[in-house]
Amino acid sequence: MARPAGRDGIVHGGDLGAARRFFPGAPEPWLDLSTGINPHSYPLPAIPPECWTRLPDEGERRRLEAQAARAYGARPQAHCVAAPGTQALIQLLPRLRPRGRVAVLGPTYGEHVTVWQAAGHDVRVTANVEDLAASDVAVIVNPNNPDGRTLASADILALARRMHHWDGLVIVDEAFADVMPEVSCVGLLDSGTPILVLRSFGKIYGLAGIRLGFALTADETLAGRIRQELGPWAVPGPTLAVGIAALGDRVWIDAMRHRLSSDAARLDVLLAGPELTVVGGTPLFRLVETSRAAALFEHLGARGIYVRRFDDAPRRLRFGLPGSEAAWARLATALAQFPQRRAAQRP
Repeated sequence: MARPAGRDGIVHGGDLGAARRFFPGAPEPWLDLSTGINPHSYPLPAIPPECWTRLPDEGERRRLEAQAARAYGARPQAHCVAAPGTQALIQLLPRLRPRGRVAVLGPTYGEHVTVWQAAGHDVRVTANVEDLAASDVAVIVNPNNPDGRTLASADILALARRMHHWDGLVIVDEAFADVMPEVSCVGLLDSGTPILVLRSFGKIYGLAGIRLGFALTADETLAGRIRQELGPWAVPGPTLAVGIAALGDRVWIDAMRHRLSSDAARLDVLLAGPELTVVGGTPLFRLVETSRAAALFEHLGARGIYVRRFDDAPRRLRFGLPGSEAAWARLATALAQFPQRRAAQRP
C-alpha cells in the first residue's frame, strides 16, 4: 500500500484525505490519532470584529510576543518573534546562514533536513550528540519527535558555548516542550549564547489551524533578520487575539498539563500487550514498537482509526491521544479485535 507523502516525499500526520484514499470503506467520522496535537483545544475567546476587517495591529503583535516570552520563561534580554507557524520559521532559517555544515540530531522531524539541504547546506543526520559540535549549525528537537528523547538543557548550553567560538548556532525545536517545560532552553537565553529556540503554539493549545509559532533568542541581530524575512503583518489579527488570551491563561495550561499526563498514562495501559511495546513519547503521543506494525496500521485504518507510521522505522507506530470517552472506547475495541491480541487472550 502506498503511503501518503507531502512536500519532497515527507509524510506528516493529520492527512485524512490520504487516510480516506487508503481505506475507502472505513466508517466515518475518522478518529485521527496520527498527530501530536492536543485533542482538548483551548476555548476560543471572543474575537473583536475589527480583527477581521483591519490589518493586524503592531501593538497587539508586540503584546503577543511579550506574553509568549513570559509564558515560556524567557529572560529579559531575550527577543521573541511571532510567526505564522513554526514551519514558516524552519523554512526561512537556512536563508539566514552562509552555506556550511549542518548537523541534525536524529532521527527526527524530517523537515529540518529537507529545508537545509534545499538551501545548499551540507547536511548530515547523527544520533551522537558529540558529533553536533563539528558543525556550523546544530539542530536539536527537544523533546524529540517521534520518540520523546530529551537532552538536558545544561548539555545544550555546553554545546552552544563550544560552537560560539566559530560563530556556530544551535537551533532547538521545542514544539512539544509545553507539555514538558522542564526540558526547555528558553530560560538559558542570554547574550553570547548562540541558541535559537522555536516554540509551537498549536500543539498544546490544540489550535494548529490558526498557525502560530515563535522564535526566541538573545541575539538581537538574528531576531531582527527573522522579523525582516517574515515581513509585515506576518501574524493575522484573529491569531493575535487568540494567542494573547491563551498564553496568558496559566490556570488552563497548568490544568491541561496534568490532564495530558493522566491521558498518556491511560494510553500506556491500553497499548500494553503481547508484542506491542511503548518505546517513547511525550504526554501528547506515544510511540510503540511491534513486529506487526503494518498489520495493526491496516487493522485500525479499516475501522476508521488513523495512526502514524514511519518509512524509516517500519516496526513503529505513533498514537496520539483520544479526545473523548467515545474515542477511547473505539480505540480499545479496535485494539481488542486485532487478531494478534485475540490469540494471546485465548486460554
